Amino acid sequence: MSSTNWKDRVKAKRAELLKIYKPYLITRETFKKALLLTDISNIFNEGGIAYGFLTAREKMMTEEPDAVVVLDMLRRGEWSCTELVTAYIKRSTIIRQLTNTLTEPLFPSALARAAELDALPAAHRGPLHGLPITVKDQFHVPGSDTTIGYVSYIGNASTLPPSVLTEMFASLGAIIFAKTNVPQSIMWCETENNIFGCTFNPRNIALTPGGSSGGEAANLFMCGGLVGWGTDIGGSIRIPSALMGTYGLKPSSTRLPYQGVVVSTEGQEHIPSVIGPMARTISSLKMITKAVLDAEPWNLDPKVAPIPWREDVYQDTLQRKLVFGVLRDDGVIRVHPPIKRVLEHAVACLQAAGHEVVEWAPDGHLEAMTTADLFYAADGGEDIRRALEASGEPPIAHVTKLISCGPAISVYEYWQLNKRKWACQKAYLDKWNASSALSRSGRMVDLVLSPVMSHVAVPHERCGRVGYTKVWNVLDYTAGVVPAGFVDKIKDPVQEYEGRSELDRTNWEMYDPELMHGHPVGLQVVGRRLQEEKVLAGMQVLEQVLGGSHIVQEEEEEEEEEAAPRD
Repeated sequence: MSSTNWKDRVKAKRAELLKIYKPYLITRETFKKALLLTDISNIFNEGGIAYGFLTAREKMMTEEPDAVVVLDMLRRGEWSCTELVTAYIKRSTIIRQLTNTLTEPLFPSALARAAELDALPAAHRGPLHGLPITVKDQFHVPGSDTTIGYVSYIGNASTLPPSVLTEMFASLGAIIFAKTNVPQSIMWCETENNIFGCTFNPRNIALTPGGSSGGEAANLFMCGGLVGWGTDIGGSIRIPSALMGTYGLKPSSTRLPYQGVVVSTEGQEHIPSVIGPMARTISSLKMITKAVLDAEPWNLDPKVAPIPWREDVYQDTLQRKLVFGVLRDDGVIRVHPPIKRVLEHAVACLQAAGHEVVEWAPDGHLEAMTTADLFYAADGGEDIRRALEASGEPPIAHVTKLISCGPAISVYEYWQLNKRKWACQKAYLDKWNASSALSRSGRMVDLVLSPVMSHVAVPHERCGRVGYTKVWNVLDYTAGVVPAGFVDKIKDPVQEYEGRSELDRTNWEMYDPELMHGHPVGLQVVGRRLQEEKVLAGMQVLEQVLGGSHIVQEEEEEEEEEAAPRD
């Protein structure tokens, strides 16, 4: 197709969506004021440019972070489904207008569903009655497109079956009111495509919120959503959660239903993409994970293992002293100073609470990272290239690298690569089984505490190597992210470091304490395969020992500098 043709399709798609957004948009005058801001994180607060666009009640409702509390309010009739969904529609629309967080606004169907649920007798209400939910663009909801950032996928609403997860949410009483932005092809740790544009970090629009679930994380941070769902094949839930200061869980494959989720390189199973929840509290993650498992997804998706929620494992992990392994450095890329400081603080807090912390060496990590990179390029970029050629749209910068990675490997070479992955998995299993030798108590390591990325939020198109996350995808281990602190330009000055490689030096040179000051630092809690309950409990333990220092940022003593205009 010609360049004009793909641009026309994008223009028509945007015009179609604008009709849905239009009743909820901020005024043109307010929008012009917003374009002068670099930090839009406080626009809904008193004095902010969007203050007053929500009623006091709508603001209060959307700023309640815990889905457990929200469900209780709905059950008791304190809030109606309609007024809650309306509040989220209004807030998320403004956020999208300024940061490009959403792809498909499902507002008409969400409001209709809310009215139906409000009319239901209490005895007929589901366990997630009225819960507002957003999902990453990959999840197919009947009546909406699922483009995953490809122009050629525009108009596919009627050709796809609903995702199992979205069907489950409908039966449980939840309301999906929007889908969130992704990078073209999904395969990137930032969020940009030719249809919906680039998603901005609300704390500084010059920086990325991460990806590929970046629209979801940015929307959650701005209270435009309560519970979201992302996918993860190399860090796509965990990276944006860490960069935005929200919570996310990457389960092992086969634990939650992936059936009906659209993805690039669909059909490959060497590093399975997985779905997982994203939220503003750990209790929300636990509640929604349990709700999905209680609904027995293995009866709807043949790949889901029939493992129900194990409350005994969750409670046992919460109630005893744990052994944590701490991975300070993956041996490839050194983390920036604030990440090192926050990790050391978390270790000290765990030890002060009576938990044992042992050093966890990066043995096997480089091999797992290398194996992952070979798998990602196994088809020579053919799948992505076909999707682009179908419309004639150009690849974004990162995707250009993906489709220029060299020729596809042979079937025989692919078999050898799978054997290499299995060897990685067996070596790491043996390493973990032998971890009792590291512990003073003689107990095996329960969980590993690790950085999520080597950096916090960085300028667009600068997001670095994802070795701290993709290793756990190769191993198929469960991992969750907890916000654990903030960059502090006083505590975290630039340090001299020569670097072990060009990649390491490039990463180190990106550190800018002035630019990154106040941005969140997330930490990763990792468990072995299919240990979702243990990881969620471990995340709760970490949050408890941190004692709130990860949530409340120290107040800025200096006056804020005048905001620079947006390009």
